[in-house]
Amino acid sequence: MSLAAAAEMPEEFSFSDADFEALARLARAEFGLSLAVSKKPLVYSRLARRLRARGLSSFREYMALVDRADEADERLELVSALTTNVTSFFREKHHFDTLRDVLLPELAKQKRIRIWSAGCSSGPEPFSIAMTLLDGLQSLPADLRILATDIDPAILRRARRGSYLREDCAAVPSSFQSRWLIPTPGEPEQVEISQDLKRLISFAELNLICDWPFKGPFDAIFCRNVAIYFDQDTQQRLWSRFATMLRAGGFLFIGHSERLSGPATNEFATAGVTTYRKRALPAPTQLT
Repeated sequence: MSLAAAAEMPEEFSFSDADFEALARLARAEFGLSLAVSKKPLVYSRLARRLRARGLSSFREYMALVDRADEADERLELVSALTTNVTSFFREKHHFDTLRDVLLPELAKQKRIRIWSAGCSSGPEPFSIAMTLLDGLQSLPADLRILATDIDPAILRRARRGSYLREDCAAVPSSFQSRWLIPTPGEPEQVEISQDLKRLISFAELNLICDWPFKGPFDAIFCRNVAIYFDQDTQQRLWSRFATMLRAGGFLFIGHSERLSGPATNEFATAGVTTYRKRALPAPTQLT
């Protein structure tokens, strides 16, 4: 819904400026989300259904609800409503071209491969990564894992199922479709991701602004169209944290409307459109 259309709607629920400010503070503290005052009509339209579902009559009541310690699930419903799970197979194809043409020849020499899809949504991104790896590597190392994380447990359940409409897989190359998309019995418009791909991927719930319960180094991190929801300070902290999780020479792929900024720019060199490569450590100075 556009902001103009949302603004024209009569208010079913009381939503004062103070309510919006309280919600914006919570969204920033819990999830790193940046909500400008101009987004108030959009926030109203997206959260109104949560108030109906919980039988509430005002946003003040909703804020009291999500502040409760036993309402962690509702806080996740809140962040899911405020963000957009737009994704597709091989979205921003130039990133997958770089993965295939530049990074894959290096990975072919390694015994261990780690790639992270941060903000994986319903799964097309990590499955596209897996297809690229399986197609480009003549033999797979025994230690190959793709970590796929998202803050939304509901969207992760969809990702783990790996079930999609055929029309949503149009960007998957035809040769890949015949190898890894399996027709769903009794559902001619539905396909399932093959087990060959699923077994390479570990899906896990993760809030990017909280602690990360794993260690690198990763060969590549895809975090695309996630940081757009964060304020500049949170973005810059995220880029720096990614730098610590990448090996020297590892790739960071970000969204088409995002740009690297802050101290992390010293850690990376531009390697393409919204593509960055972690610099190698400088050689130690020799004492004479």
